[in-house]
Amino acid sequence: MNALGQAGDLLQLVPVQRAGAGLLLSALGLPIVGVVIVGLDIMPVRFAMMHVALLGIAVGQLLGLDPVLCALVACALAGAGVAPLARTAEGLSGAMGLLMSLAIAAALLMLALSGVNANGAFALLWGSILAVRPADLAVLGALAVALPALFVWRRRELSLLLHDRELALCSGVAVQRLTVLLLVLVAVAVAGAIRLTGALLVDALTLLPALAARRLGRSLVSITLWAIGIGLVVNVVGFLASLAWDLPPGPVLVLAAGAVALAAHLIPERRTPSWREPAASSVPSSH
Repeated sequence: MNALGQAGDLLQLVPVQRAGAGLLLSALGLPIVGVVIVGLDIMPVRFAMMHVALLGIAVGQLLGLDPVLCALVACALAGAGVAPLARTAEGLSGAMGLLMSLAIAAALLMLALSGVNANGAFALLWGSILAVRPADLAVLGALAVALPALFVWRRRELSLLLHDRELALCSGVAVQRLTVLLLVLVAVAVAGAIRLTGALLVDALTLLPALAARRLGRSLVSITLWAIGIGLVVNVVGFLASLAWDLPPGPVLVLAAGAVALAAHLIPERRTPSWREPAASSVPSSH
């Protein structure tokens, strides 16, 4: 009862309310990013965008601009720029590795030459959920609208692209443009989650709900809905638990999401094809 009372008292504070709102908004959009990451098989994207975000933060500190805004812009440009470097799904991972190396080198060089305190730049990567600002909520709110809307609007094309890039090309899908759009949204989402959990713990909001949903869903639609549902439950339960027992929210969210993903993978596998195949087979044939 004491723990519940403490959580209730803390929820009266404006920074805590903003943090809770940020987690709710993130649960509506960021798990969809995880579905895209798993579907395109671009696991290195989280690390690449973490380094790009650091570069953006370094630029912001050097120029006296908002570091988080600069990180968002840098990640969006990087997401758009990396797609043309890859002509195959496998090439995307290689392009992410190249981007990661170049971004961290440029960030460290810029920090060294400018004399800017590197501790301040790296501190933002660890996240501070209680430091969420209205501007951060606006970014998360935009993602919460844009990502589900894209999946509703382009469900057929996304199903084909996440199933098989070559099949999508043969079916008339504008693969390059759609890939660029997805990578930009993924990059911005990763940067947008920095203020919540930090780039190093962004998997709690993106990848882990998607991994659990992949085990539970049978189609792209059901996997997406499962990912959003899991994200909502994990974010609410993890955040309230961190408030009740005075624990850091980031690690609690990661552990909660990881526990759900592990539990989902302990469920006996159904005798069905892989998750991409039902998504593709449910799509009407092109004409």
